[in-house]
Amino acid sequence: MKKIIFGLALVVSLVGGANAASGGIAWDKAPSKTNDLVSLQNGAKVFVNYCLNCHSAAFMRFNRLKDIGLTDQQIKDNLLFTTDKVGETMKAAIDPRQAKEWFGANPPDLTVIARSRAGAGGSGADYLYTYMRTYYADDTKATGWNNLAFPNVGMPHVLWELQGKRVPIFETVVNHGHEEKVFKGWQQVTPGTMSPAQYDQTVGDLVNYLQWMGEPAQNTRVRVGVWVLLFLAVLTLFAWRLNAAFWKDVK
Repeated sequence: MKKIIFGLALVVSLVGGANAASGGIAWDKAPSKTNDLVSLQNGAKVFVNYCLNCHSAAFMRFNRLKDIGLTDQQIKDNLLFTTDKVGETMKAAIDPRQAKEWFGANPPDLTVIARSRAGAGGSGADYLYTYMRTYYADDTKATGWNNLAFPNVGMPHVLWELQGKRVPIFETVVNHGHEEKVFKGWQQVTPGTMSPAQYDQTVGDLVNYLQWMGEPAQNTRVRVGVWVLLFLAVLTLFAWRLNAAFWKDVK
């Protein structure tokens, strides 16, 4: 139940996060590792354990995870719920009717969440990476949490046990005669089960998986595109030389 409650927390933030983030801090650059199978596999595990309890990925089937190096047996043993099958889509564990009754709306689908959250601050992956790393304890909020990337966020910290509790350090500066609070760093209040570096890597893996899930064929598309461009370059060279040979005697 605890994971279900924490997982449902993504509803508010992911729906309006990109726009709200414009009032927060600048987005950090997310690590781009969609070719890193180990990162993708760990991100898939985090997604299933912390997100899939409440959020579906209706356009992604479990067996598509074979594209990131997992076998059917590994998917069954590590990523499936008891009643799920490898060929099924990633359905949320929560009953949609109960979710609507309890919270007023069903949690949004996360299949293309990384693609849909791009904005002036960067890519959707940049937003998600920044958002999941800038939670802080705030006793003035009903949930006990706030977020620098999404001020006054309405959800608690999904991964707080991993990151621990911390609060931001602000410095008051005068800008054009007005006092402003400028973020300077973090103060750890309660340690998490991971070090800061480990937590950042875990979030990076999760965001990496969300980015891959939005377009599983992206790496293939890039590879094919490179070969197509090389082929066209060679074809252009041959066409140019052939054209020169045909017209060499024409004055």
